Amino acid sequence: MKNIANFLFEAGMLKRTPRTGFQFLGSGTESVAEHIFRTSLIGYTLAQLDGKVDVSRVVLLCLFHDIPEARTGDLNYVNKKYCHVDESRAVEDLAQTLPFGDDYRDIQREFMAQESRAAQIAHDADQLEMILALKEYKDLGNRYADEWYPVTIKRLRTEIAKSLAETIWMTDSSRWWFDDDSEWWVRGMKSEK
Repeated sequence: MKNIANFLFEAGMLKRTPRTGFQFLGSGTESVAEHIFRTSLIGYTLAQLDGKVDVSRVVLLCLFHDIPEARTGDLNYVNKKYCHVDESRAVEDLAQTLPFGDDYRDIQREFMAQESRAAQIAHDADQLEMILALKEYKDLGNRYADEWYPVTIKRLRTEIAKSLAETIWMTDSSRWWFDDDSEWWVRGMKSEK
């Protein structure tokens, strides 16, 4: 049980591990854990829309895809030009301590290989999470988000993710909560129509 407790503490480290690409964007902060959470919801959604892939497998791939970053940190694309991270060693070192280590290895291998439909959808969920963040920062005035979007969209593999990305980019990120019922925002109540 001690190894399980250590694994859960290690996963908790992701709450304090920053995603480093935002420093180049010039605004925004996000932990790896926050990224994993929304990526998992996106993966679930894409899998449901796909209708043919194992939804649970996609969610599992999303949940575990960045666990190694508790050991390696999050390297952005600039860092990756100059630094090599032995992610397979990080995966193996953790896997050796877990009673479900073989499953963990398989999840990591599948995600990295990007050969299965589930892994491709999980990959797209990972990229769509970035696109959502870019759109949120664009709507707040970050002028670099428009430059990052075309590069990020090129990473998408599935048609459903490409379609969703286009919709995300055309949707005001505040519309889900700031609707057209101005009476609510003036008086705190729904208007009678």
